[in-house]
Amino acid sequence: MAQNPSGPKTLFDKLWDSHAIVTREDGQTLLWVDRHFVHEGSFHAFNKLKERGARVARPDLTFGVADHYVPTRRAGRSIDPAIRNMLDQLERNTSENNVMLFGLNDPRQGIVHVVGPEQGLTLPGLLIVCGDSHTSTHGAFGAWAFGIGASEVAHVLMTQTLWQRKPKRMRINVDGTLAPGIGAKDIALSIIGRIGADGAQGHAIEYAGSAIRALSMEGRLTLCNLSIEAGARCGMVAPDRTTIDYLRGRPFAPVGADFDKAVEDWMRLPSDSDAVFGREVVLDASEIAPVVTWGVSPEDALPITTSVPDPNTILDSGKAAQIRDALAYMDLKPGQKLTDIRIDRIFIGSCTNSRIEDLRAAAKVLAGRKSKVPGLVSPGSSLVKQQAEAEGLDRIFQEAGLEWVESGCSMCVGMNGDIVQPNERCASTTNRNFKGRQGPGARTHLMSPAMVAAAAVVGHLADVRPLIKERS
Repeated sequence: MAQNPSGPKTLFDKLWDSHAIVTREDGQTLLWVDRHFVHEGSFHAFNKLKERGARVARPDLTFGVADHYVPTRRAGRSIDPAIRNMLDQLERNTSENNVMLFGLNDPRQGIVHVVGPEQGLTLPGLLIVCGDSHTSTHGAFGAWAFGIGASEVAHVLMTQTLWQRKPKRMRINVDGTLAPGIGAKDIALSIIGRIGADGAQGHAIEYAGSAIRALSMEGRLTLCNLSIEAGARCGMVAPDRTTIDYLRGRPFAPVGADFDKAVEDWMRLPSDSDAVFGREVVLDASEIAPVVTWGVSPEDALPITTSVPDPNTILDSGKAAQIRDALAYMDLKPGQKLTDIRIDRIFIGSCTNSRIEDLRAAAKVLAGRKSKVPGLVSPGSSLVKQQAEAEGLDRIFQEAGLEWVESGCSMCVGMNGDIVQPNERCASTTNRNFKGRQGPGARTHLMSPAMVAAAAVVGHLADVRPLIKERS
């Protein structure tokens, strides 16, 4: 490995130095990869291996997860042949290369960015890659995690290494206390709304501050998941006692003395107190309100108490044109109150917000109430589903009139049978509101699980705080 330069270091610098093997004259560095997750979309990379007569270099560090094409209404139903083919390809490719697969019938199956952490495969200090942009999720543990393309997936499969150029470092400090009903999704959307969808381009983000430390691991996973929507290469939170408590006893985590030794190493990872970041952003947690998106980019995010922007008040002609285009697609009027936007359905799930904490937050709002619109609730893994059912959360969702289904990426990507119909408006816990993301012509509003539950109860975008206050 490359020698570490002297001087104070950020968390990212420490991870970079510990994984760098050699640097070329053009500035690209060859890095060692600790964990490689593959899902159905990896067939292109496996085909490249077959063309070369190669096999996976480190099957013990490679893990397959079926998630994107997994049908969530699969009990007692036949699976679409095209979807079945994608699942079968993944099973063949992993089996032929002795790669562990959390497949369709595995009791641990789920979304890759939920399965990795809950199984203890995601650990502080690791370099983790996957052919999926939201791999940044795993950075919540103080890991360096990022998405890669098909050719890079093949490179990692064949060599367990990857060429990369070192990004700049950025720290986002969120200090203070969040108000009731406000969580990690609101923090993340507030950040993206402030700095823009490309505001962190070329940077590795470290999230810090008292409000970040107060987040659970589930909240930190949500926050890091959305780093990519700010244009960042990755997002991370330094490991602390919350991290360690979460990992203790996980199936693939170290045990006994090995765990204690690992903890010693992990606690040396946080950024040095005098480490320098290329850019600093500061937010006051007490000023963060529940946030929803109104347009076709995650940066189109505003507090629920405000209104849709008016392009006629925007001096930047390019930005004004973007707003007009977004309003036309979303069928909204300039100046329209966000709370006046009626919805047609809701979705709770995805790698952003499908963990047990997310389901509890939504169920707390929905308990004893009815949804005015249809909706789907898809837990992030089979184990999350089991836990939710043990707690009775499934009954709350079903009694509210929502559909409780199996785990998978579901309505986030619209490639598995779960879609929003053309011109329908969906209040969603997902991570992208691009045109057609949830299905052709679908209109997506991003928000937290609690805010989605509030929208379901009233039939339009709504502030969850009064509903929570009624229960206090």
